[in-house]
Amino acid sequence: MTGTLIVNNLAGLMMFTSLLVTCARRYSVSCWLYALQSLVLVSIFFTLSQLLEAEQLLMWSFSAFFTKVLLVPLIMGYAFRKMAPDGAGERLFGPATLVLMAAGIVLLCWFVVRPVQLPMVSQLKPALAVALGHFLLGLLCIISQRNILRQVFGYCLMENGSHLVLALLAWRAPELVEIGIATDAIFAVIVMVLLARKIWRTHGTLDVNNLTALKG
Repeated sequence: MTGTLIVNNLAGLMMFTSLLVTCARRYSVSCWLYALQSLVLVSIFFTLSQLLEAEQLLMWSFSAFFTKVLLVPLIMGYAFRKMAPDGAGERLFGPATLVLMAAGIVLLCWFVVRPVQLPMVSQLKPALAVALGHFLLGLLCIISQRNILRQVFGYCLMENGSHLVLALLAWRAPELVEIGIATDAIFAVIVMVLLARKIWRTHGTLDVNNLTALKG
């Protein structure tokens, strides 16, 4: 199996794990699935580092393992356990509808990336299409979920998708860019978790339908 085929297949696995994260009924299960997805992302970085002989991507894989596989799931898992009972909560779309919408998103993204003429992504266009679709699926998760905690997962999915796009198109970016991405994800999750805890303690709910009167 060639390196490009491995990357494309792992990218498809990322999209599958995104659907599992979005559809899982228990928050703890979603945390574990997000950690699994991040591990797949780390595997893509490592494979690309060998395929492109890029030391930058090898460093990306190490930092992503520490931040995305270990740190972020631990932060979310601890905070979610303190805030709300397990449950799927209200959502706009059911699992079957989300699967169909995800397929449509990936198909649309495939038509978007087809005209891209870059030597390094000529064999990785499926992975690039999935990366863009992954970002849009995270946005869909934010829109469709009525629970704040679920919307945090949507942000994390968007961040993983954008990270993969950057690895495919700008892998020669200096390590400072990777540090910025990693710290941005961690601090964003911490801020959102703290805000969610404040809302939970004050109002006793995380359902956005019951929080329409909140003002900044």
